[in-house]
Amino acid sequence: MSADLSAIPPQSQTWPGTVAELTPAPDHGEQSWTGRDRLPGKRIMITGGDSGIGRATAIVCAKEGASIAITHLPEEAEDARATQAAVESAGGTCILVQADLRTQQANVAAAREAVQGLGGLDVLICNAAYQMTHGSLEEFPGEQIERTFATNVFGPFWLIQELAQELEGGSVVVTTSVQAYSPSEHLLDYAGTKAALNNMVVNLAAELGDRGIRVNAVAPGPIWTPLIPATMAEDKVEGFGSDTPLGRAGHPVEVAAAYVFLASDEASYVSGTVLGVTGGKPVF
Repeated sequence: MSADLSAIPPQSQTWPGTVAELTPAPDHGEQSWTGRDRLPGKRIMITGGDSGIGRATAIVCAKEGASIAITHLPEEAEDARATQAAVESAGGTCILVQADLRTQQANVAAAREAVQGLGGLDVLICNAAYQMTHGSLEEFPGEQIERTFATNVFGPFWLIQELAQELEGGSVVVTTSVQAYSPSEHLLDYAGTKAALNNMVVNLAAELGDRGIRVNAVAPGPIWTPLIPATMAEDKVEGFGSDTPLGRAGHPVEVAAAYVFLASDEASYVSGTVLGVTGGKPVF
């Protein structure tokens, strides 16, 4: 049974955070997800796959029959190995690709390493993201704005550009956010990147459709991951997600289900769509 996330206590972590220090513990599907052979033989690359949504997506996709490659920052190596162990425990394959995806060169290198390791690629999930909160406009450092856009927008663009030919007949899933529709003042730059990604998904769906590539997005709401206590003030962490209609934050595994659907052949006629997993917060 997943831990109750209706009353998350105040806490903080040093960026980029780690799963081991989260209270309560999030559910990534290690025990709760039952595979139904929905992704047999699929080769899937997931950026930011060391923890949170990325870890859960890696685990559940492996349980559905996929082989996985995940990217992670050097600081996230321990969590990445834990993800790899969870995938392998489920009987899957998980290749680790250490990469900071803020430059075109890094994205090209990561793409090639994943393709070589998996023997090809059928699905790309662009999930890696950076955020850091501030109380007012004047407090946002210029270098942070550049980092947020480089990680969240430029990285996915370069990665999709590099892998488009490899992905013909496959699919791309991009992680956007409820912040694209209902932005928070303390996440000004992050919210802007997520709105940009929504636009990019629609454009890429039109651009790549004639190659048989479906392009979609998942827009999570408040999901309990290390990113939250590592980037937000303790008073913002306390009760995180309790303002949703469902009254709580979501577990990473609850979002991962959306990626399974969009990556699977069940979604063969779905492209250019943003699927919200927000606990009831609107995405329109």
